[in-house]
Amino acid sequence: MAFYFRSQVPEDIDSVTTIRHDDEVPAKQLGGDPDELEKVWDLVLSLYESGIQPAIQICIRRHGEIVMNRSIGYTKGNGPKDSPNTPKTMVTPDTPFNIFSSSKANTATLIHLLDERGVLHVDDPVCHYIPDFARHGKESITIKHLLNHRAGISSIPSAAMKLDVLSDPAALLELLCDLEPDTRAGGRLAYHAITGGFVLAEVVQRAAGKSIRTVMNEEIVKPLGFRWMNYGVPNRDVAKVADSYFTGARIVPPMTRMIHRLLGMQLHEVTEMSNDPRFLTAIIPSANVIATADELSRFYQMLLNGGELDGVRLLEKRTVRRATAEQSWMEPDMKLFAPIRYSQGFMLGADCVSVFGPDTDKVFGHLGLTNIMGWADPERQITGALMTSGKPMIYPGIWNWYTIPWQIATAFGKAHPRAAGGRKTKAKAKARKPPVRRKAQSKRRNAG
Repeated sequence: MAFYFRSQVPEDIDSVTTIRHDDEVPAKQLGGDPDELEKVWDLVLSLYESGIQPAIQICIRRHGEIVMNRSIGYTKGNGPKDSPNTPKTMVTPDTPFNIFSSSKANTATLIHLLDERGVLHVDDPVCHYIPDFARHGKESITIKHLLNHRAGISSIPSAAMKLDVLSDPAALLELLCDLEPDTRAGGRLAYHAITGGFVLAEVVQRAAGKSIRTVMNEEIVKPLGFRWMNYGVPNRDVAKVADSYFTGARIVPPMTRMIHRLLGMQLHEVTEMSNDPRFLTAIIPSANVIATADELSRFYQMLLNGGELDGVRLLEKRTVRRATAEQSWMEPDMKLFAPIRYSQGFMLGADCVSVFGPDTDKVFGHLGLTNIMGWADPERQITGALMTSGKPMIYPGIWNWYTIPWQIATAFGKAHPRAAGGRKTKAKAKARKPPVRRKAQSKRRNAG
């Protein structure tokens, strides 16, 4: 029995690396330090060489312009259980990934957009739209409670986490309406990994008269010209999505119990299920938006710009401010067992301890199972997205993943707004530097 799962790492790393040099604007032109930025790629290389991530994709923007757009590894055929002879597909910056829980930020953005349009209101009780949801004392749960992870229905029934149920909206709705709350609405902070998204989808269906997938397509995907960035994909595109792989150390109790309470099944089961065409074509608002790192970075650029991108305005600035305003300050999350700052749909950075690095209290974004990340940093005028196909819980190289956004912040200090008529102004006040454990090899810097 294997106790540690990792993919095979080819001897020639350059052969599985794609760097879009033509896309990348030199960091120096944008007020950054090119040597510090290259250390970000060193960390990505270290993460890949650990075998924990069969495929990695990263896209970073500064003042809206790409400074890094790269990928490394295989999207298919190089998982821990694949043989060396299994046909492999190389990842490129155009490969779509399932962003899992990072989807929550996209769903929240759509909810705030519909609130701005008057289609719904975030302070409304859910039962205003779904009367049957009021069962078992859930009549006081509001849309805002769902966005803030305070609705008291954080545990998903195991019966809901079946592929035939996920593709049956009526059966799923019945399970959600029949849920008994764990705590009172508005009380304890507890991460709603799956449940909240399904309820929000039904609210949108009732309020807008269309599926949340259709509304996402009409209101965000088409206006911004995205190829992907919606819930699941059509059947014809299933094979294009990067496969996910359970990697890292085997999970043992008591962590297995925590994961089951959070996801309704074990991590390796969720990972395997997520590759099934029924999962990839379903609507799972908390967990199956499909996108590239480039698109996710552009999505956060729209939010960083106050709701506008490339001349297209989706949201008013005040709507973005409301969506990203702090709702909980380092309160212990009863499901994740960690202090996390939340807004209405986003995870927030912090002065000290944060997945986005230190001195990031203005940063907003979201993580996805387990090492996926999308975020915006208003003080440094950065947006970024990191896609990974490995789904580990425990592994030695987690430090390399954790320090990637930290190193990005180091490469670009806190910035002045773009000067009128000019390109950009000079950066200032660099963040504290994280330790980088190895230097880049020159041949890899020139890979492409």
